[in-house]
Amino acid sequence: MRSSYRLSHPSGLARQLARALPAGVSPDAPRQDVAERLGQWLNVAEAVELHAAQPAVTAAGAAAARRPPRTEPAALHATLSTELDRVRAVLARSITTAPAHKPDPDDLDTEFALFHQRLGDQQRRMEMSVDSLREHVRQQLAQSTPAMAQLAATDAVMDGFFGGREQRLLSTLPAFLKARFAALRREAAQAREPDTPDDLRWLQSFAAEFEQTLLAELDLRLQPVTGLIEALAHEH
Repeated sequence: MRSSYRLSHPSGLARQLARALPAGVSPDAPRQDVAERLGQWLNVAEAVELHAAQPAVTAAGAAAARRPPRTEPAALHATLSTELDRVRAVLARSITTAPAHKPDPDDLDTEFALFHQRLGDQQRRMEMSVDSLREHVRQQLAQSTPAMAQLAATDAVMDGFFGGREQRLLSTLPAFLKARFAALRREAAQAREPDTPDDLRWLQSFAAEFEQTLLAELDLRLQPVTGLIEALAHEH
C-alpha cells in the first residue's frame, strides 16, 4: 500500500528552526531529534493497537469493492488537487500579509509578543483548514477504488496516533522563534546598529524569517493530505 507520509528528507521547517540553534550545533540536529522521537512514539501497546486496526482497513477496501467508484481516480485527483492549491494559497496569503505596524524601538519586548500572537493565530487557522481538507479528502477516497479506500482508512488511523504528537512538537515553535529574535537583537546591539523606527534591519530580517518558518510549517502540515492526493495519480 502506498504511503501518504514522506519522512525521508529534512523538512523546510527543520531547516528554518536550525537558524535558532546555538553556534556549533549541526543543522541536522532538529531532523535527527525528530527521527529519534518517531522511533519512540510507538510503544508495544500502541504497536498492538495499530495492528488491531488492520481489519478495519481491510473492511474499508472490501466495502469500496462492492460499489463502483463515485468519481474516476483521474478526475478526483484533478478536483482534489485544485482544492489543495486553493487552501494552500489562502493560508500562504494569510501568512505573508503582515498587519500594518510601526515598531517601537523603546519597547522591543512587545514586538515579539505581537509576533507570538500572530503565530498562534496562524497556527490555529492552519490547523482548522488543513484538518478539514484532510477529512474531506479521506471521505472522497473512501468512495473511490478499494486501494484508495484502504489508504484513507490507514491515514485516519495514523492521524489518530501521530496527530496529537505533531501538535505538541509544533507547540514548541514559539521557543525557537524567541531564541532567534533574541539572537538577532543581540547581534544588532553588538554591531551598534541604530534602533530607530526607520532602521530596525534585524527586526525586518526576523519578520522575513518568521514568515518563511510559517510557510514551512504549512508545507509540513499539508504533506499527509498532499500524499493522499498524489496517490490518486497512480491509481488505475
